Amino acid sequence: MKVNFTTAAELLAICKEEIISPGEAMLRREEGLTGASRAEIRDRLSCSLEIMRAAAQTALSAPQKTMGGLIGGEAISLDRRRKINQSVYGDTMARSVAIAMGTLEVNASMGLIVAAPTAGSCGVLPGALLGQAEVFGFSNEELIDGLLTASAVGYLIARNATVAGAEGGCQAEVGAASAMAAAAVTGLHGGSPEQCLWAAGTALVNLMGLVCDPIGGLVESPCQGRNGIGVAGALVAAETALAGVPSPAPLDEVIAAMYAVGRALPSELRETAMGGIAIAPTACKRCAGGCK
Repeated sequence: MKVNFTTAAELLAICKEEIISPGEAMLRREEGLTGASRAEIRDRLSCSLEIMRAAAQTALSAPQKTMGGLIGGEAISLDRRRKINQSVYGDTMARSVAIAMGTLEVNASMGLIVAAPTAGSCGVLPGALLGQAEVFGFSNEELIDGLLTASAVGYLIARNATVAGAEGGCQAEVGAASAMAAAAVTGLHGGSPEQCLWAAGTALVNLMGLVCDPIGGLVESPCQGRNGIGVAGALVAAETALAGVPSPAPLDEVIAAMYAVGRALPSELRETAMGGIAIAPTACKRCAGGCK
């Protein structure tokens, strides 16, 4: 059955009418648009999942030499605290944050990652999915279902707003990734389609207004920490949705609000490294070339 949707309201209506998940709706949409079989689409997502897993393992095995030298080894340090039960926020969150920040480190060292939805926000979704798998034992097939649900949310944001930091600030990158991860985790734990969209909306609202101010113009700092915040926010949003707490507004309205906020941000706070923490004197000194 061919399925298409352009808004979250349309997606939810399809899910209710067909009694399917957002991920299943996205899978049917891809079948209809690309002509690929279900098996082919899931195989492609399986490859993406393995790339995510390999990036996480790389970052947590040895510090990576990044292009700018602003970060390196943070994920290992975080995971070390988790292993000796010193984490202030528990094993699940600790593992997820370590994976998220480590994946960004791999990206900054020109390693192979999955842009989900962008390279600058590449750690959020794997941090959420792989962290949940390690703690709750979700299978690869279940994680692929999670990727499909995340893809549905990412598609809606990209279609109706933006996922580019240069256009909408970091809320459009890490915020979108957090929304995708929140929906995926909610679905993994048996949340309804409506709860998945609640989680996505809550995650996006909680990071609304986040600026993009990379030090030295490099996707390293504060980007790495924001990937950690993105996955933490995703888990909070999933937990609240599963508890029956709705998003402050329907996802379509949240996406529109995020886009409006992004357009209102001055250019200095949209990936130009001309504002925010990027122009703090100490931050500038950390870059070999200094501030431009």
